[in-house]
Amino acid sequence: MRGRIALAVSAVAVAALGLSGVSAAAPQGHSPTIAKEYFGQADGTAVYRYTLSNSHGMKVQILSYGGIIQTLSVPDKHGKSANVVLGFPTLADYVAKNSPEAGGGVYFGALIGRYANRIAKGQFTLDGKTYNVPVNNNGNSLHGGLQGFDKKVWNVTEVPGKGTAGLKLTVTSPDGDQGYPGTLNATVTYTLDEQNRLSIGYQATTDAPTVVNLTNHTYWNLAGEASGDIYDQKLQLNAASYTPTDSTQIPTGQIVPVKGTPFDFTKPTAIGARIADNDPQLVIGQGYDHNWVLNSGGGKSLTQAAKATDPESGRTLTISTDQPGIQFYSGNFLDGTLYGTSGHAYRQGYGFALETQHYPDSPNQPDFPSTVLRPGETYHTTTVFALGTS
Repeated sequence: MRGRIALAVSAVAVAALGLSGVSAAAPQGHSPTIAKEYFGQADGTAVYRYTLSNSHGMKVQILSYGGIIQTLSVPDKHGKSANVVLGFPTLADYVAKNSPEAGGGVYFGALIGRYANRIAKGQFTLDGKTYNVPVNNNGNSLHGGLQGFDKKVWNVTEVPGKGTAGLKLTVTSPDGDQGYPGTLNATVTYTLDEQNRLSIGYQATTDAPTVVNLTNHTYWNLAGEASGDIYDQKLQLNAASYTPTDSTQIPTGQIVPVKGTPFDFTKPTAIGARIADNDPQLVIGQGYDHNWVLNSGGGKSLTQAAKATDPESGRTLTISTDQPGIQFYSGNFLDGTLYGTSGHAYRQGYGFALETQHYPDSPNQPDFPSTVLRPGETYHTTTVFALGTS
């Protein structure tokens, strides 16, 4: 998919993948439900929490602030339900902990834009013009800058469907927002179905050439968000190579095979099995915080990118996408100072993120798939989180 933004993936394609998170068929006539409640105010704007629930015990709570997945509860192999994503209990926590003063924040569950991941030195050139975006991470720009999409209050429309329930979130990022050119109109649609799949569809248009890279930054712990570290949970990535970084976590431009390195997750491997190996790349990130190059290369079709499993509970997470890369982050910078939805401290390794995306710093890397979006084009990409048990 070099040089092109991903094209649309239809709901039919999602169903055709057979990404069933549960073995039982949905009861006849059942559809997930939507509930709405007031959750507070951010900068004088009302924030609401929406709860999507299906008949198989999956429940997802999503905030209009940042499009944040606050909780996601699913049963384990014994039918016991638990919240498997990290988050904060109140809106005030999200606003304070994700503030520019806090270095941008931890981005629990948030929608990320305009540009997910890093842009070297907060600078890129497009059509001969240089643009500067906020520097907020080791001398680079991370996740859209100081006031990214994770800090915006999105407009939300409920989208009930046959066998599904969804939310359509929209936001307009004006020309020059965080230094990015063009007015960007972004739409993100969350859809829950009766097969325990949460689909995320991203769409954006612009009135001037710009760059765009959208993702969701959910932290997962399949044993439960307050259960401890994730090092015994197993991960498989359908990626034979990854993009190593310099000391500030900017890709060097190389695409390196994972074989024979701690980055080889081509077979299910415990996350903690090699995380303490004496590898220079692990030292830089204090663990895993890298982009894997998916074997599919990105394109029109959804393909499986990752599968995570918790051996104890039996819960599984299967991620499918049409994106060319996935950032795996092992929660290295959680330090025990943040307290989650259940009131427990989040320490190092208490959650992992799997962010489907284009590669970091693509605007400065001509050999990477392009993230340029021009007027008349539509950025459109889909990612599916399928929850189940084994």
